[in-house]
Amino acid sequence: MAERVERERVVAFRLASHQLDARGGEQSLVAAAGRCGIQNSPPGSALLAFHARIDGVSADMVADAVEGRELLLTWSMRGAPYYVPTAEAHVFTTGVLPMTEDARRHFLLGAQPAVDRLGLTLTEAVDLVATATREVLSGQQLAIDELGAEVAARITPELTDRQRAVWNEEGPYAEGQPIGEAVVHFCVRLLALQRTVCFAPRTGNKAPFVLTEEWLGRPLEETDPVACRRELLRRYLRCYGPSTRSDFATWLGVRAGDVDPWWSQLEDELVEVDFGGRAWALAADLDALRTARMPTGVRLLPPRDPYTQLRDRDAIVGRAHHRDVWRTVGDPGTMLADGEIVGTWRARKSGRRLRVDLKAFEALSRRHQDALVAEAESIAPLREASSVSVDVTTY
Repeated sequence: MAERVERERVVAFRLASHQLDARGGEQSLVAAAGRCGIQNSPPGSALLAFHARIDGVSADMVADAVEGRELLLTWSMRGAPYYVPTAEAHVFTTGVLPMTEDARRHFLLGAQPAVDRLGLTLTEAVDLVATATREVLSGQQLAIDELGAEVAARITPELTDRQRAVWNEEGPYAEGQPIGEAVVHFCVRLLALQRTVCFAPRTGNKAPFVLTEEWLGRPLEETDPVACRRELLRRYLRCYGPSTRSDFATWLGVRAGDVDPWWSQLEDELVEVDFGGRAWALAADLDALRTARMPTGVRLLPPRDPYTQLRDRDAIVGRAHHRDVWRTVGDPGTMLADGEIVGTWRARKSGRRLRVDLKAFEALSRRHQDALVAEAESIAPLREASSVSVDVTTY
């Protein structure tokens, strides 16, 4: 019979796994990224996510970890950009890469009509883009628009007359963007998972791509895809368990029917638990689940913080406030107090002045309000603001 696990225990376990129970020191920066990656979209959100987990974090600290090749910025789950430990990047690249043509098409939603019109499989398109990208990026770094244009131009002579007509036709993805350039943009996401490319540090408002081997200054080691998928699922369940195949699929960016290459390889380590229905956890985590205790203190989590990327949203936010927290576009950040999400927040900068609006689901205690205001004030240096004002309201 499946063991029943209470919501409070699950929430406390997940918070600890996400390093949101107590801030770590600078030495835990890379370890924090290794839990389940730190998403950096919208740009800058990763720094706030690190701030919620690391004491005294700064933009320079993260930049130094990237320049020192301790952290790598690459496209990963759901085709989003993530900071991950360089030494463990294979887990978040090879371990994410869908196995089949159909699964990859779902992962790159929107690419299918274009490759179909070209008469190519997605695999064939990726191979074409990979060869041209290695040639174009050799010895240089290019942002996605420049990379897309140069790679598309290099591929053009290899296409048939019919394919070239489609390739050069303006597509539905962006005004003035040819279909060929759009296909390159899609395929680069899979090239990141194949470890061909990664991001170099931003220059101005651009995030340039670089060949991964050139950035690291060494050939990439061989990886075992099965071992990478097993480890990715372990990390997912440690951060989001107990969970289901369907929720894992959504987090990963594939369909529930496509996750067998991950799930079936780890079944010997899983146990079924009752958490509002059938769910699974790592057997090794059962004791931690049973004894987890809610943390104290407050945090301001950025939009798309790793913690709020879970799929069983009722576990952390009442359904009445789901639309306040998770929006189609423009998600706010969330306020965490003593282990519970108690509201949302947004920040607006004007010159060197930062305004932070805290909006609680219910009236906050004086203790929580004072602590959240202090937390809001602490993010000013991360936004390069010299002064900050904080406004507290309720829904």
